[in-house]
Amino acid sequence: MISFEWPWLFVLLPLPWLVRRFMQVAVTSKEAALRVPYLEDFTESESTVKHHVQRWPLWLAVVAWLFLLMASMRPEWLGELVEIPVSGRELMLAVDLSASMQEQDFVLQGRRVDRLVATKWVAGDFIERRIGDRIGLILFGERAYLQVPLTFDRKTVRTLLDESFIGLAGKATAIGDAIGLAVKRLRERDATNRVLILLTDGANTAGAVQPLEAADLAAREGLKIYTIGVGAEEMLTRSIFGMRKVNPSTDLDEKTLIAIAEKTGGQYFRARDTQELNKIYRILDELEPVEGDAYRFRPKKALYYWPLSFAFMIAALLMALKFFRRIW
Repeated sequence: MISFEWPWLFVLLPLPWLVRRFMQVAVTSKEAALRVPYLEDFTESESTVKHHVQRWPLWLAVVAWLFLLMASMRPEWLGELVEIPVSGRELMLAVDLSASMQEQDFVLQGRRVDRLVATKWVAGDFIERRIGDRIGLILFGERAYLQVPLTFDRKTVRTLLDESFIGLAGKATAIGDAIGLAVKRLRERDATNRVLILLTDGANTAGAVQPLEAADLAAREGLKIYTIGVGAEEMLTRSIFGMRKVNPSTDLDEKTLIAIAEKTGGQYFRARDTQELNKIYRILDELEPVEGDAYRFRPKKALYYWPLSFAFMIAALLMALKFFRRIW
C-alpha cells in the first residue's frame, strides 16, 4: 500500500491562495496606452482573451503545486510484512591489518595470495551465513577501530571488510586494544550471547592494554573470545643458494592466543592454509544460537520522485510558454 511519511504537510495546500490573497501585487511599470472614446467596444474581446489565455496556465500551475506538495509529503510503497529470524547473538569480528598480513603464504583458487585476501574470502562467506545475528567489525593494527557497529546488515559488514587494506590501522599489532574495544562496544548487551572472533598472525607489539589483561576484563563481562592464528608453518622461498624452506609464522604468539581463549571460555584455532581457515569458520558457524523474537519489518520504496518529476515538467512547460509568448 501507499503511505506518506509526512502527511501533515497537506496543511500547506492553500498556501499559494493565501499568498495571492494577502500579499500586495507588485507594481508594474507604466506602459503606453491607447485612448478610446468607448470602453464597451473592448469589453467582450478582453474577457474572452483572459478566459482562454490566462485560465489554463493557472490550472496547470495548480496541478504542479499539488504534485510538489505530494512529493514533499514523501509518498512510499510499503511491501508485505517480512519476518527475519533473530538468534539473539551479538558477534564481533576483529581482523588484523598489520604489515605481517601481507605475507603471501596462502593459496586461493590456484594462485598465491596474502593472508588478508584469504581472510576476506573465507570470512565474507561466514558473514553471509550468519542470518539472525548482529555482526560488527573491528579492524586493528597499531590501533583498534570500530569499522562497523553491531548490525543486521551483513552486506555492509562484508563490503567494508573487503575495502580494508594492510596498514590501514598501522603496521604494528594491538591485540589487547582490539579486545578492549570489543568489550566496550558489547558491554551493554546480554551477557549470555556475546562473542568475539579475533584473527591475527602475530604477537601484541602495540597498544595501551595487554592482551591477557583485556581477556580478564572480557571474562568478567561474559564475552567469549575465539582466537584464530593465521599463517603457514612452512613456505618455500628463493635465495642466492636456491630454494629453501622457512617458517613465515615465527612471530605468531600462540601461547597468548590460547590463554585468551581459555580465560573467556572460547577456543583457539590454527589456520595454516585456506582449507583450514574455511573449516574453522564452519565450526564457528555451528555455535548454538540463542532463541529470540523474530524481527518484523515492511520493506519501503520511495515514490516521491514521481510527483516531483511531474511538477518540474509542468513548471518547465509554463516557463517555455511564457518565453515563447514574449518572442511572438
